[in-house]
Amino acid sequence: MSIEYNRINKEGLSTQIADAIRTAIVEGGLVVEERLPSETELAERFGVSRPTVREALKRLAAQNLIRTQRGPTGGAFVNRISWSEAHDALVTTSTMLIGMNDIPFEDVVEARFTLEASCVPLAASRREKQQLKAMRREIKRQRSAELTDEDFCASDVRFHRALVDAAANPVISFQMAGMIEAMQPLMNMITYRTRDRTHIAKLHSSLCDAIEARDSQAALVILEDLSGYTLELMTARRSARDSKS
Repeated sequence: MSIEYNRINKEGLSTQIADAIRTAIVEGGLVVEERLPSETELAERFGVSRPTVREALKRLAAQNLIRTQRGPTGGAFVNRISWSEAHDALVTTSTMLIGMNDIPFEDVVEARFTLEASCVPLAASRREKQQLKAMRREIKRQRSAELTDEDFCASDVRFHRALVDAAANPVISFQMAGMIEAMQPLMNMITYRTRDRTHIAKLHSSLCDAIEARDSQAALVILEDLSGYTLELMTARRSARDSKS
């Protein structure tokens, strides 16, 4: 166990304590399932009150870095973060980052498609029938005239998630979750009034065909077409908005 106890000053004590323990967890000084010192021990080592330590532990628990357990063998333990918990946190953070900052739409589109393009060669070489089936299923949904705009957006996200999952790399799939599940809905929300759903479904079908044929170069060209079409939609929306002002 290794926690830096000697870097705490009098300002923002609970935050500093939480940061010190978080650093120990991230850097491996504290390992998964390891029990932290008791509140009394931590208070003595940091030179603070128990309520201050308790507040720090609450911060860490809110971030899913530790969990508390009652009973004679209880205490605070380093948590094992599941993929689903990390996924939800990543999507939430990505959504807030984009929504709360003045990030140009062009930058969002560039990041979104550039990152997905890095998955295409792996997806083309490693895709399995289940990912192709999932992509085809979403394309069929997208061709339905009865599909609402909201459901089309959700289908769009699922299509691209299936493509990324075809790369068969859990780390890439995790990192791309924030890109697709945060950025794609934003892009759909901005462009849904002007987009041609039939055209998008056609591009998706061609993209799926290329992945099935293991033709990564063709898939990259189609993905670039999707990126360009998205930017065209944004330009059209801006022009329509400017003409009204």
